[in-house]
Amino acid sequence: MERAFSIFVISLSRRSPGEGGRIRVSFFVISAFACPAVVPRLRDEGGCFVICFPFCASCVTFPFMRRAIYPGSFDPITNGHLDVIERARKLFDEVVVAVAHNDEKQPLFSLKDRLDLLRETAGKIDNVRIAEFEGLLVEFARKEEAGAVIRGLRAVSDFEFEFQMALMNRKLDASVETIFLMPKEEYTYLSSRIVKEIARLGGDVSAFVPVLVARALAIKLKKNISTK
Repeated sequence: MERAFSIFVISLSRRSPGEGGRIRVSFFVISAFACPAVVPRLRDEGGCFVICFPFCASCVTFPFMRRAIYPGSFDPITNGHLDVIERARKLFDEVVVAVAHNDEKQPLFSLKDRLDLLRETAGKIDNVRIAEFEGLLVEFARKEEAGAVIRGLRAVSDFEFEFQMALMNRKLDASVETIFLMPKEEYTYLSSRIVKEIARLGGDVSAFVPVLVARALAIKLKKNISTK
């Protein structure tokens, strides 16, 4: 684990006679995270003065890999989920999409089917990894050395439950932060439950889920109907 440094460089250059012949001072940041070994080399560069300050954010040290967990049942994954994953990917080096074992729910798709659908959709996105977990989310995050949990917020009605869960996770492990991300406006009404209901009633769900998932829904619901 590297210590974080902020490298500030002051570059001096002389203005042309037409500009008054004064010294121009340029102040800029090279890197928010740099190895201290680069400082002597920068300091030796002509015309540059290097000031190196240790970087501290509430005395927290961050792992080299910025990793976040995006948990859920994903029964099935929707375009709203994919939108949140894409947003999270911009903030972290790696996003682990984690499917939870939940005995209280009766999912339409088995755990294996959900993992397979995720690997064929979200798993194709760069820096996204698919995993499964059982037990406490914070313990899984600790095992994965993840510093954050991603949760999607679709509407105000989601907030009360998510807020309660975020506070409980903080109580269990204060080192794991919860980050709420909002999907595009067209996905704010979208949920796996609504998608399954539309599919059960014979509606077209191709605008709400990836093509692969739409096919899987049609096959799964057709099998369920034939077995009744």
